[in-house]
Amino acid sequence: MLKHKGYTGYVVYDDEARIFHGEVVGLRAVITFQGTTVEEIEQSFKDSVDDYLDWCKKRDKDPEKCHSGKFNLRMPPDVYVRVAAHAAQEKLSINSYILKKLIA
Repeated sequence: MLKHKGYTGYVVYDDEARIFHGEVVGLRAVITFQGTTVEEIEQSFKDSVDDYLDWCKKRDKDPEKCHSGKFNLRMPPDVYVRVAAHAAQEKLSINSYILKKLIA
């Protein structure tokens, strides 16, 4: 993961094209970048974020913010009861329990 000015980008390698390419995550806007070396992909990411911020400034638009950290999850009532019971057994909030399971 790459980080710059509060924005996060992911990178993948295309072995057929022999190039790194990536995208800034968590936005409706599509911000992409590419490079052939680690140094190029890092700089391309930063340049793409800076270009996006400049584009917003020139148009007097507020840039989108990345990830609020909020995630709404709907589940059937019986699943909710089971999750709540497991969380209580571990002395965790439902949020902490689900987060623990997601990153385990």
